Amino acid sequence: MLTGHEPNPALAVNVRWELLAANRAMGLFLGDVRRGPSDPPFNVLKATLGPDGMAGRVLNPAQWRAHVLRRVRRQLERTADAGLAELLAELESYPAPDGADAPGPSGEAQDLVVPLHLASEYGDLALLYTTTVFGSPRDVTLDEIAIETFFPADRRTAELMRGLAG
Repeated sequence: MLTGHEPNPALAVNVRWELLAANRAMGLFLGDVRRGPSDPPFNVLKATLGPDGMAGRVLNPAQWRAHVLRRVRRQLERTADAGLAELLAELESYPAPDGADAPGPSGEAQDLVVPLHLASEYGDLALLYTTTVFGSPRDVTLDEIAIETFFPADRRTAELMRGLAG
């Protein structure tokens, strides 16, 4: 599924957002975030929001941070996973950009479609994502795996992704 989504980035994560697998296009998305063989599990939300990760490359940091924190809070309400509570506390402890946690233009949090605008060595990217969750009450292992697939949010990003894959 991950390979089939190329040339666009896609990854598989567990309930605590630890990376399980990724396609080649994810390299462009992760850019300079590195992981060594002895590092703890790679957490994609820490990499996105953390000061040692991609936070400096996110071009809409307040909007993205607010969206990610709301998403993790909802997930924690549904699962009560202790690891997720720890992750949320850590994410909330990261320095917040100006305007973080601000509501959308209508005065309410806007979560239906939140693009990720990201600077890369190839130019700025605009990405939307979808989440696919597998499983049923009979399969706890699959129930904890989600596939995050990213799609270009504009023509320039789509052309860039196709060009890099070629």
